Amino acid sequence: MTVSSDLATDNRVHRNCTVLEELGYQVFLIGREKKNSPRMPKRSYSFKRLKLLHEKGAFFYAALNIRLVVFLLFKKVDFVFANDLDTLPAAYLISQLKRKPILYDSHELFTDVPELVFRPKIQKFWVSIEKMLVPRLSEMITVNRSIADIFKDRYKLPVSVVRNVPQRIQNLTAMDKKELGLDQNEFMLIIQGSGLNVQRGIEEAVLAMEWLADAVLFLVGDGDVLPALKKLVQEKHLQQKVRFIGRLPYAELMRYTAAADLGLALDKPLSLNYQLALPNKIFDYIQANTPILSSALIEITQLLNTYDCGKVIDEVTPTQIANAVHSLMADKERMTQLKENCKIAAEIEHWDTDKQVLSEVVLRVFV
Repeated sequence: MTVSSDLATDNRVHRNCTVLEELGYQVFLIGREKKNSPRMPKRSYSFKRLKLLHEKGAFFYAALNIRLVVFLLFKKVDFVFANDLDTLPAAYLISQLKRKPILYDSHELFTDVPELVFRPKIQKFWVSIEKMLVPRLSEMITVNRSIADIFKDRYKLPVSVVRNVPQRIQNLTAMDKKELGLDQNEFMLIIQGSGLNVQRGIEEAVLAMEWLADAVLFLVGDGDVLPALKKLVQEKHLQQKVRFIGRLPYAELMRYTAAADLGLALDKPLSLNYQLALPNKIFDYIQANTPILSSALIEITQLLNTYDCGKVIDEVTPTQIANAVHSLMADKERMTQLKENCKIAAEIEHWDTDKQVLSEVVLRVFV
């Protein structure tokens, strides 16, 4: 299994690996190790973390794929499982050289991420890679129905949906607010995950804290927007209102999530990929029974409307965020109802259903 993300924190990839093990396969996961990568948790399967000179840009992607090919040429391979378009060239080449089947998992609409939409030459390169390789696949999987329909329309191949839903979490013990340095009456907001990146409404959430008395925002995770956020917090003198926690193991991350009064998911609809996003933090919030405040993205809005477990704002601005949080803070009855609805959703929206879909796809492609 190939992936460009950090193996320690990519829970989707980890879940997929465990499904393959349950089906009787020996799994070898190969990805990368960043300079600030946490220690790799204990895994039941084998893995390799590649250290690369570059961590982003053309040199990174070229080096990653070359290293993957060289390494996998000397590994016994019965099939290849490629995660995202940035490892598909190497994975596809290995599958052809060894004459073995391949399965592709697209974690997002890769060619329509903002990092590419605003850089048309680079976007054109990745679109050409996708057009060259994806039509040659027998089947693929992706993260939600909207993105699956786009791939089906573009490439006329079967696309199954395996969502970013976590395992059903039983007996989750939330961190006590006192442990977090908060008063019991302080309203705790959280934005969590490995994608604390630009254009995800985090800057606006920080600025909204200027108008939110008795509220504190916890940023738990890592991403490219953090340096700018830390500077912004200093400039606005919000050190007591915004806490930077950093990347945590999943179990500990979920304890923070369960302690929060409200989980924020504020991705901006600046690209087709973001418009159709259904990030795994949404399902983490649900499993932690933490009500959600979200931007008006298609898939998230549908989910929140289905279970009535959160509030949607029309526009990601500091004013709208602050107003929405104010209204929820003032309505304890509504907050209690949203929390109860999260509990209902948590009994339905978990890995057991999607795990069965993945198992069926694997058996079709690889057996």
